[in-house]
Amino acid sequence: MSPAAAAPSNAWHVILADRRLWLMVGFGFAAGLPLALSGFTLRQWLAERQISLAAIGLTANIGLAYTLKFLWAPLLDQMPPPFGLARFGRRRGWLLAIQPALVGMLAVLAFSGGGPLWGTVAAAALVAFLSATQDIAIDAWRIETFPQRLQGAAMAGYVWGYRVAMLASGAGAIAAAGWLGWRGSFLAVAALLALGILVTLAAAEPVAAPRPPIAAGLAARARAAVLDPLREFLARAGAGAILAYVALFNLGEAMAGVMLAPFYRSLGFDRAAVAAATGVPALVCTMAGIAAGGWLVARIGLARALISTGLTQMGAMAMYVWLAHSHGDHTVLFATVMTEAFVQALATASFVTYLSGLCSTAFTATQYALLTSLAALATHTIGGFSGFLADAVGWPAFYLLAMGCAVPGMLVMVFILRRFPPSDG
Repeated sequence: MSPAAAAPSNAWHVILADRRLWLMVGFGFAAGLPLALSGFTLRQWLAERQISLAAIGLTANIGLAYTLKFLWAPLLDQMPPPFGLARFGRRRGWLLAIQPALVGMLAVLAFSGGGPLWGTVAAAALVAFLSATQDIAIDAWRIETFPQRLQGAAMAGYVWGYRVAMLASGAGAIAAAGWLGWRGSFLAVAALLALGILVTLAAAEPVAAPRPPIAAGLAARARAAVLDPLREFLARAGAGAILAYVALFNLGEAMAGVMLAPFYRSLGFDRAAVAAATGVPALVCTMAGIAAGGWLVARIGLARALISTGLTQMGAMAMYVWLAHSHGDHTVLFATVMTEAFVQALATASFVTYLSGLCSTAFTATQYALLTSLAALATHTIGGFSGFLADAVGWPAFYLLAMGCAVPGMLVMVFILRRFPPSDG
């Protein structure tokens, strides 16, 4: 076998032999369990309790904790872990404070079925809050533990664990409720979540950059928690261009993704066809894409991975145009959904690796939470106007325009990589 042929195999061997990557699978599993349980599974439970549709719809607001987590992320950077857990380190100490509370709150949620609705909703909201806080600590542990070339592989392990967990606490929990009852099903998920504590105990505390001493007083602590991370980031060369790229990265996908449900319906695909295409096939392609993206970053470097996966993601959006002209062909639907799932995961692996490298280890939790919130901005702002555009121009032209919306982000990315390349080149 030639050295060139052996290189990919060696790269995979190095990645799979790293114990920390398997811990990331465990952390991903712990992070994914509460999400479905406080979302779709909870709403299924409420529907069976004959709760009104209006009330069930309002439970969507429970998920705001995942969007707003940047508001309290600075606490995990600046405050030592409570209950004497600082001896485990800042990241592990916070996780060991959060995870038992999260398990306990899931148990409270399990026993809330016999009480008033507000008790169930309050318990679910606290589950979401604790889960989002766990995500902050896990992201900080990942960024501070792995070198940049392995950040994509670390995220791949995390997503694999995350997806399996969502299957367990989503379809698995709903199926288990048939023979355990809803209380037993929720308690079973809580027991699985308790395994996350073992993952934290098995992990090593990362070596973080020293933090400057904080002066006494509320104003000084607020400045250190919120303003110092922003000031440190904005003082870097090219900070404005970097923030523009982060905000623009998902613009094309945001335009396209918001309108997928009515797009599929307008082509004549029924609920069963959409579920079949977006279920297991899309999940397999997502997991394959994130794994391939992590390997690609380690293999060719972050800069080339960003360019190649960005172009691939933009080009793959042409599949929607093909689908729009396919007259409801189910084969084209499957091909489109599976291709999009793979290439989007591929690009996400490179993008997350880049975001992780932008974070100073003195402010990891705060800066990463802010950057990921900025990355979601397009979906929650410009994406909201996509329906007006689709109605005005029709589906083929709409998806061509969505593809064009990816161009500004690509141009800014190329500018950044030429002027301010990442450390691995």
